[in-house]
Amino acid sequence: MTIVDTNKMTELIDRQRRFFTEVMAFRPIADDVRLRDTALGAIPTLEVTIEGTRPSGVMLWIHGGAFVAGSPRNTLAPAANVARAARTRVLSIDYRLAPEHPHPAPLDDALAAYRALLDEVPIDEITVGGESAGGTLALGLLVAARDAGLPLPRAAVVFSPASDLTMAGESYRTKATVDPVVTAEALQAAFHAYLGGTNAGRPLVSPLFADLAGLPPTLVQAGSHEVLLDDATRLASRLAAADVAVTLEVTPGMSHVFQAKGSEVPEAAWALENVGRFLRQSLDNRGSA
Repeated sequence: MTIVDTNKMTELIDRQRRFFTEVMAFRPIADDVRLRDTALGAIPTLEVTIEGTRPSGVMLWIHGGAFVAGSPRNTLAPAANVARAARTRVLSIDYRLAPEHPHPAPLDDALAAYRALLDEVPIDEITVGGESAGGTLALGLLVAARDAGLPLPRAAVVFSPASDLTMAGESYRTKATVDPVVTAEALQAAFHAYLGGTNAGRPLVSPLFADLAGLPPTLVQAGSHEVLLDDATRLASRLAAADVAVTLEVTPGMSHVFQAKGSEVPEAAWALENVGRFLRQSLDNRGSA
């Protein structure tokens, strides 16, 4: 991965942060979405539930933002849509961001939040998920938790994860002209900030290169119109090779984290319906493993 110059990196990161603050925060959220500020241990957390539903299980959610931007509130749509689709309680963590806090700080925060959740909720009620960089961190969390001897959740859901921070996927080239959301240049700057000098090929940085054996059933979703497409398809192949029960869904014509659009886009509604079914089935099967 070619290193961008510092000034260019700063400019691109500032642009991404403004986008999340000024644009994403104004995405409409349904009136029945209920939010509560809480914490998992020392990690600030936003609880997301849907009024009028009886939540089943708890999902630890890790928001996107290319490791350098975003928060549970200004990236609320994916978490809220998953809470609705799965009829579950979502806990979205406010982890530290790069470049101020490069790897492993965001992953350390995710693992600390997961440890705290294990003290509060029975393991057979827990699932894990995330979108974009949050999906990357969710996968890293599963590997780190397994290596630490912690019990693993019932299931995992990741939307368009960046599984290979070396950026070796062909879709960075083949999908560049059809991806309206993400550019390789912006990701290169964000990844460089997150790595902070760490090798991009390390397993806890790029889940594609990790030993994935023993991970829980995983649903991987992506759109066919995104530069991170190969990161999703290659990840699913590696999970399958490690004997992990994996479902890969690539929705034609959709862009990065299209699930944030919810019921206003039929393809997003279909994908979220599948998320809900996958998570409910995983929780319904608790105690069978």
